[in-house]
Amino acid sequence: MRDLRCIVVDDEPLAVKMLENFVAKTPGIELMASFTDSVQAFSEITSRHPDIVFLDIQMPDLNGMELSRMIPQDSRIIFTTAFKQYAFESYEVSALDFLLKPINYQKFLEAVQKARRWFEMKEAATAAPAAADAPESGTIYLKADKALQKVSLSDILYVEGMKDYVLVYLAGKSQPLVTHTTMKAMEDLLPASMFMRVHRSYIVSLKRIDAVCPGNDLQIGTALIHVSDAYREAFEAHLASKSLR
Repeated sequence: MRDLRCIVVDDEPLAVKMLENFVAKTPGIELMASFTDSVQAFSEITSRHPDIVFLDIQMPDLNGMELSRMIPQDSRIIFTTAFKQYAFESYEVSALDFLLKPINYQKFLEAVQKARRWFEMKEAATAAPAAADAPESGTIYLKADKALQKVSLSDILYVEGMKDYVLVYLAGKSQPLVTHTTMKAMEDLLPASMFMRVHRSYIVSLKRIDAVCPGNDLQIGTALIHVSDAYREAFEAHLASKSLR
């Protein structure tokens, strides 16, 4: 895999310098540019499409959370901040990682490795041969047990998020496949025609739903998965399109 390209955005020059030094001594990642002005950074990010943006949160004019919602989806975010209260919000915008200042090199390296795994999975999925007859018969490749595992889309029952991991439950398997990635990465990987996110922690196979129970609980085999309020409208629209009127 090629080196990951990154941009650093932080209004503190010392923080920028530290991250530049970390990047310089880390194999597999190269620095495209650094900015202390988030507005200038936005223009560069949208034109050059870095793989990773190391992004501070509390900045004047345009803060990191606002900027994260504006940059292209092919640029993945690693937040850098001194304020841990932003951790939950960073999850909501699907950041790859959240580094709390003062950042040590080990944590930085772990974040870069996580980003590399995400891009490896994306590349593997892109390179995976599609089935000739229909998208529904296709496959994806997930990194698990130190290897890329071939998984048939039709075998996936649902996906459950667990912090930095996702658990992929498969038909006919007693144990889920565990892979080190994010729910957002899985949501991007799985075709929207077959899968839907119904909860912050769950993505379900639409063809595998056995019943919609009272309270908006979905039955898939023996599992009950709740459709949360944030995803209810989209799920109900899907359900309406598939129901008799």
